[in-house]
Amino acid sequence: MTVQITLSRELTSQLLHLAQISPDAEVCGIVSYKNKTPVRCYPIKNISPSPATQFLFDPTEHIAATKTLRERGEEIFAIYHSHPSAPAYPSSLDLHNLAYIDALHFIISLNTKGILELRAFDIKNKQATELRITL
Repeated sequence: MTVQITLSRELTSQLLHLAQISPDAEVCGIVSYKNKTPVRCYPIKNISPSPATQFLFDPTEHIAATKTLRERGEEIFAIYHSHPSAPAYPSSLDLHNLAYIDALHFIISLNTKGILELRAFDIKNKQATELRITL
């Protein structure tokens, strides 16, 4: 059985746009949800020493985003990041450095001949299960 999640076109467009304006470095952040519906994107600065192939949340921005979403009555739905030159599939680093085990993971690939790709995964025990995204 394929699990399906629904994202608004507005939220999907925002995620794709964030990746597109940073073609050489991974973008990252949090997608929140309220009443079982994904509602908002919280971009967080990537402070990785290797931003072309890895992301690391800026701690100050991470704390601020988490505080804001909780104040709005939202919860963490997914962690998102981009792959500027790799497919939209979790890398070994993504699987190894997993910080949010209860959140979904969205990966946006810019490595698709002009067409951006957004895929969703549920990652448990270093295994990624793809989820179907509908708009």
